[in-house]
Amino acid sequence: MANAFFKIREPENESYNSYAPGTPERKALREEIDHLKNQEIEIPAIIGGQEVKTGNLQDVVMPHNHRHKLADVHLCGEEEVQRAIAASQEARREWATLPWEERASIFLKAADLITGPYRYTMNASTMLGQSKTPHQSEIEAVGELADFLRFNAYYLQELYEKQPYSPGGMWNRMEYRPLEGFIFAVTPFNFTAIAGNLPLAPALCGNVSLWKPATSSIYSSYYIMKVLKEAGMPDGVINFLPGSGADVGDPVIESELLAGLHFTGSTNTFQYLWKSIAENIEQYKTYPRIVGETGGKDFIFAHNSADVDALVVAAIRAAYEYQGQKCSAASRMYIPESIWPDFRDDFLKEVQDVKYGDVEDFSNFMGAVIDRKAFDNITSYIDYVRDSDDGEVLFGGHYDDSEGYFVEPTLVLAHDPKFKTMEEEIFGPVLTVYVYEDDQLDETLELCDTTSPYALTGAIFARDRHVLKKMSDYLRQAAGNFYINDKPTAAIVNQQPFGGARKSGTNDKAGSAANLMRWMSVRSIKETTVPAKDWTYPYMEEE
Repeated sequence: MANAFFKIREPENESYNSYAPGTPERKALREEIDHLKNQEIEIPAIIGGQEVKTGNLQDVVMPHNHRHKLADVHLCGEEEVQRAIAASQEARREWATLPWEERASIFLKAADLITGPYRYTMNASTMLGQSKTPHQSEIEAVGELADFLRFNAYYLQELYEKQPYSPGGMWNRMEYRPLEGFIFAVTPFNFTAIAGNLPLAPALCGNVSLWKPATSSIYSSYYIMKVLKEAGMPDGVINFLPGSGADVGDPVIESELLAGLHFTGSTNTFQYLWKSIAENIEQYKTYPRIVGETGGKDFIFAHNSADVDALVVAAIRAAYEYQGQKCSAASRMYIPESIWPDFRDDFLKEVQDVKYGDVEDFSNFMGAVIDRKAFDNITSYIDYVRDSDDGEVLFGGHYDDSEGYFVEPTLVLAHDPKFKTMEEEIFGPVLTVYVYEDDQLDETLELCDTTSPYALTGAIFARDRHVLKKMSDYLRQAAGNFYINDKPTAAIVNQQPFGGARKSGTNDKAGSAANLMRWMSVRSIKETTVPAKDWTYPYMEEE
């Protein structure tokens, strides 16, 4: 053991490549896209470091060209789950006691691999498998994922340094132990960075993870496992279990060794898992930690003093980047009547230039939605608007699944503030606007606060500082990530720790030390240098 306290310098956020015409990174990315497209790979489960091929295969296809097959993935069931639990506990014996700097070194190396030799692989695999544009992929599958790895290591160091006061005669210490058992990480399709962070943040703290990635984004997740292998992650610390929710999740929840759930996904699935944990609570060796981020019905709220030009840009980017498939994407807007005509005209003029299609065409702003299920759900809302008297499609509304799952950027005007598309999460490129009378600001703020059960992100726009303060105070509980004169998307690690409350999750703030604390169990240690030799106290002496 090294007789030194090692320090990690405070990281800086990873810079992003522009992929502008003529740049070397644009050429390199195109070459990697071609390389990945022209091969069909096999994606196994990875249990205890070993590739496991179940034979229960599912096609992995491009959302924007669903006839193009990228891979076959082997799906897991109860047998693989039990093997993974056993492998995780075998790995835990050494991993939990490994010095923290040794664990951190693996994560720092992984970050450097992602931003170095694997940069274009992570970017291209995310573009092809999740239909992201080069910019959307670069900022998260490379930049955000590397930021999670680097900053979490730095936060861990800061937490370990926090120690209690020790008066004379004793030495008080706090030991940050990993949890007993394993962490179940359930990750979403929409962010490669989140897919990596959910199993890895607990692992950094000395835990072991069973990782069930979304099968619709399995392609880029598999390359994360390749990076971890090259970075030196010991076998069994992260066990990779592709499969359906019930086939993997049910046997995991029934294990007495479940120590935590790290989840991002749908509200219904999170509630199902929480209920299942509650039903099994008596059999667990420890109370499982539950950390989850679910849905959102994220808002933009404008005052009549708002900068209309800035509002238009924010609305387009927040609602339509990555096809609206962000938990933070703007889905509802409240605009005062006095600025509505200017906003409407400017928005309709700008949104006509928003192109969507194959992400290999770098002129496209949007790609395809992730799969058939998402396509059918999103388009059902558009059809509902068309058939309703309480809403109308002002722009877009067209869709086509003949080649890829394409949905046109769509703007809906709601005549009723409780209209269906103002209330329900759609998770697609559909933005609904409600126009309020200028003198109804307070009433509309109340509508904004109470219309949705979610509280993930929200943005307010105004030039009037008194109004900004009023709006911010009124909407204090309406969003865990709150933006003033900016779009409600694109939280950055170490700048805007991410998470929401109400039905949006437990608000444990991914990208902060607060999240890491959820994966540790603190032991307080008191060491007395000269122990007492007399059990009596002075007050007991005779007068």
